[in-house]
Amino acid sequence: MHGIGERADERLEKRPDGVETDGVETSFAGMGSMEQSAVLRQGMEDGSMRWIVGLGNPGAQYERTRHNVGFMVIDRLAERWNIPVNRNKHRALIGEGVYAGVKVALIKPMTYMNLSGEAVRAFMDFYRVPLDDGIIVYDDLDTEFGSIRLRYKGGPGGHNGIRSIIQHVGTEQFKRLRIGISRPISGADMADYVLAPFSRAESERLPDVLERACDALEAALREPFEKVMAQFNK
Repeated sequence: MHGIGERADERLEKRPDGVETDGVETSFAGMGSMEQSAVLRQGMEDGSMRWIVGLGNPGAQYERTRHNVGFMVIDRLAERWNIPVNRNKHRALIGEGVYAGVKVALIKPMTYMNLSGEAVRAFMDFYRVPLDDGIIVYDDLDTEFGSIRLRYKGGPGGHNGIRSIIQHVGTEQFKRLRIGISRPISGADMADYVLAPFSRAESERLPDVLERACDALEAALREPFEKVMAQFNK
């Protein structure tokens, strides 16, 4: 959580691991069958995969809260790319497919926010993917609502999900996309704020914010990260 210690995340009990399933639903929207096969074959042979993790808390009661904006971005990408994110494995919901000729994975940790690093580490170990090929998406109190910021590295900034990831990957140097949620008015309880739904005014603007975040992530799969930062960090 942001600058409030463990209070908000302590309210969320640790959820047991989900039952792993064997089936994999993989999407190759907009690609011919031969092209699909070639991308999958190459990915299997060289282990290449780009992956995006959206942070949040599982459960219907948290779906539309500020702290779950990372999940919202993953859900929107899943719609854009026609990739079902429903494979329950490695303490996360995972969807695999192809975007712009690149094999991709969309990931929503099911550990609750303060244990997000466990799911990230489990995914990385199983798929043997490098940290540099991933991007973490999460809410940020210190970024104004309506803005997004891409960064190469940085500390947790009071965010327990990022703190957990740093602990489990052993470094602060990984790509991240911060979605601004702004700070509450002075005196407001921070835990209540991040675990509450967006305001009516914010909700009206939220779809545009999610679209811009998805645009940035798509650009990051096609372009050097420095170029994407220069384009979207405005």
